Amino acid sequence: MSFAILSLSFVALASAQSVVSLSPAAKATDASGVSSVLDPSFAGFGIEPSNLFSFTGGTNANQLSVNLLQNLAGYAGAPPHIRLGGNTGDYMIYDSTFNDYSLENNPHSAGRGFIASDSMIFGPSYFKALDRFPKNTPVTFGLNLAYQESDYINNIVKEAAAALNGMTNVKLVSFEIGNEPDLYLKNSLRNGSWSGQVYTQEFLERAAAVYEQVLKPAGIGATFFETPATASTLGTTFEVNDLVQDGLTATTNGLNYVSAWNQHDYFYFIGVSTVPITLDDLMYLDNTNSQFQYWESQVANGLATGLPYVLREMCSVGPIGMHGISDTFGASLWTLNFFMFAASLNISSVQMHMTDNSNASAWQPIPMYGNEPFVRPMYYAHAAVAQLIGNGNGTTQIGVLNTNSVKADYTGRIRAYVAYASGSLRSLVLINGRPVNASDTGKGSFTFSLSLPDYANQNLYLSYLTADGADSLSGTTWNGISYESSNDGTPKTANSTITTIPIGSNGNVAVTVRDSQAVIANIGWLLGSNAVLTPNSTSPTLGTTHTGAKKSAAVTSAAGTSTALLSSAVTTTVALMNSVSSGFGDATPGPKPTGIAGRAWRRGRILSVVVGIGAVVLGLVCVA
Repeated sequence: MSFAILSLSFVALASAQSVVSLSPAAKATDASGVSSVLDPSFAGFGIEPSNLFSFTGGTNANQLSVNLLQNLAGYAGAPPHIRLGGNTGDYMIYDSTFNDYSLENNPHSAGRGFIASDSMIFGPSYFKALDRFPKNTPVTFGLNLAYQESDYINNIVKEAAAALNGMTNVKLVSFEIGNEPDLYLKNSLRNGSWSGQVYTQEFLERAAAVYEQVLKPAGIGATFFETPATASTLGTTFEVNDLVQDGLTATTNGLNYVSAWNQHDYFYFIGVSTVPITLDDLMYLDNTNSQFQYWESQVANGLATGLPYVLREMCSVGPIGMHGISDTFGASLWTLNFFMFAASLNISSVQMHMTDNSNASAWQPIPMYGNEPFVRPMYYAHAAVAQLIGNGNGTTQIGVLNTNSVKADYTGRIRAYVAYASGSLRSLVLINGRPVNASDTGKGSFTFSLSLPDYANQNLYLSYLTADGADSLSGTTWNGISYESSNDGTPKTANSTITTIPIGSNGNVAVTVRDSQAVIANIGWLLGSNAVLTPNSTSPTLGTTHTGAKKSAAVTSAAGTSTALLSSAVTTTVALMNSVSSGFGDATPGPKPTGIAGRAWRRGRILSVVVGIGAVVLGLVCVA
């Protein structure tokens, strides 16, 4: 009778937990839907052209921006890709005689558009400022397509030559021609005859001129242009297949100009999206899949042409974010998930767009809204992805695991991804997107039950992307590191604890992730503790080891299934007891008793936990 009670208590304890069982393939070749190898610069940023000096600094460098980008370069093996483009790129013309570290209103503007296509002037200092970013930062630069006065060819050639010759520290890798030409009619930059076919003709004419007069003399090939930088293609003439039919990717005079398909998206866009948004909506990760469903077909069509597909303008909330949503820790979890989701679709690069007045920018580069410059939680997701990619030293691939079978409370909130290095399983990215606020007590958790038989008796090292709650605006840490505790973005250790979990002799291991938290579990060592090499080199990247970065410690693995199971059971039990002792907790639905009844309820909860431990121990003794 006693044994039956113990067994039933154990079953009740197990069923009360939210668990998903996952069995990732040990080799990338045995897994389905694994991405191509990720470029170290995969997770990058877009900067609105008119805001460049806010991020680089004017006459003096913006050290916050420089340090934050250098952090990521050291983690990933290369600096993040920067796309310098946006609406304002189609309002700017180049003047070689203008040397201020600023933009100037054009007193002789003649271009068309609600905002004239030549309304702003920039000069050589624009590229001197850009050159402050880490060495060899890959840059995609947007050229002005909107301008169509009689000297439009001369203007775009001057602009392209200035960009190519002005970038000596960073590295120009591609040109865009125009920003979101699908919206040119709406913005009054073109008249009613405008279409994807007309755009194709204008694109090819300008690409040919830039190649012949700028790229060819510099020994650079013609395939240097990304197209079409569109914001919306559904129901327009700017879909990938339409533009292919129009001849955009065809050989022209023996040359191919298009190097990649470049499109834009936002999870939510103020003034365009038709329903309100909440943080809960953003953290319901199934919404990301639904919102991006149409674009998945564009990705597939683009890849079918043999060209890479890049998402050069993306973010949670556009155009300038929304306080309490895009600047929260919940948005950081969304960002981590989106990078993994995009990689699993074989999108080659993603740039999260930044303006100096946006609550969705990864950091605030200048004083704004009564605040001094600071780092937002979103930046920490970039750091996590950079370390994950750098961990594979140029061989990282991403795959997605099926988490559809979770309990109702977690439906649409749970994601699991795998990272392969040199073709072998190396890391698991585990995301719990169930929202809890910083003020909530007794936060719930979700358990990922993993089967890793090829890695039996090894250790998982856990790196946490965490904050007090989904609504936290500060206090985020990644892998125990804070970037906001200093004024200049340099990393500081906030938590030096190294958390490991032994994998049982049968390969089983359980990882518990708190609500509104993510964990990257790396097999064998702590993520970020090994030297990261520059691509195609044996030299470590500049900034690989940062002051305050945690170091991996030697930890003896607990051998045997019994020890691993007991460790997992005790961890779960301690979490439950903490929940009981600190309050009733959100993990248990329904109204909670108070007063005498409440104390009895808590004692009952504690007793059931103790009985559960007894059942586990007894079961292990029997197995032994």
